[in-house]
Amino acid sequence: MTTKPVLVIGGTGKTGRRVVRLLRERGVPPRPASRSGEVRFDWLDESTWGPALDGASGVYIVQNDGDPRTRALVRTAVASGVQRLALLSARGVDTPGYYGEDPATSEAFLEGEAAVRESGVDWTVLRPGWFAQNFDEGFFNEGVLAGELRLPAGDGAASWIDVEDIAAVAVAALTEDGHAGRTYELSGPAPLPLAEVLSVIEAAAGRKVRYTPLTTEEFIAELGAQGIPAEEAGLWAAALYPVERGFESKVSDGVRQALGRAPRTFAEYAEAAVAEGAWRD
Repeated sequence: MTTKPVLVIGGTGKTGRRVVRLLRERGVPPRPASRSGEVRFDWLDESTWGPALDGASGVYIVQNDGDPRTRALVRTAVASGVQRLALLSARGVDTPGYYGEDPATSEAFLEGEAAVRESGVDWTVLRPGWFAQNFDEGFFNEGVLAGELRLPAGDGAASWIDVEDIAAVAVAALTEDGHAGRTYELSGPAPLPLAEVLSVIEAAAGRKVRYTPLTTEEFIAELGAQGIPAEEAGLWAAALYPVERGFESKVSDGVRQALGRAPRTFAEYAEAAVAEGAWRD
């Protein structure tokens, strides 16, 4: 096991802060980095890369989707002596049309994947589906608190992945042997449609929430009325497209492959979220 620090890009984000915690629990010094953190890392300022990478044994990479510079970062990391890379990608990026007609999302992730695969050091790619934590830490939380979730997802289901499992796989890849050259597709243990998801949240939190399906046009218009730029609204609509189409209902075994155990259920996630104070007024 390495005693050198592991750089965690996006160290305050959903996956990053959990990677930081799990590294620390293993006795591996984490180096959480962000634009405003103690260790500064800015994707758009390459002068911050070298100091953040200095002496690191590995890097957890959450790439900048809007302006991907993963290949340049990987070159800098390898030149600095980094030996292991774990990249957060996304499920379905290698399936044409998975995110609709615009290939930009898939192309950005695939370029990042190619960068780590061609790096010449140990690499692992994580391809998770939709995060369960979007319901209490992310995009869906406001709707849950308001009592209505309005999304262009039809009757589609998703095998929601607990971010704790994503972080555990990332840490295994960065600290253990046996994960180099692997691409892990990560999902929860069973597909759940949104109406059922909200029933699980109600059972855990005592909060009644209804799901209202929208068309993509209605969804983008509603976000626009809330001041969200059309481009950002379009990205969310594209991300929800595979849920609406049923693509995200697939159950993948990446968590078991990497960790030797089943992924956490959505009910386990919801109970843990409530215990940590989620969905309180």
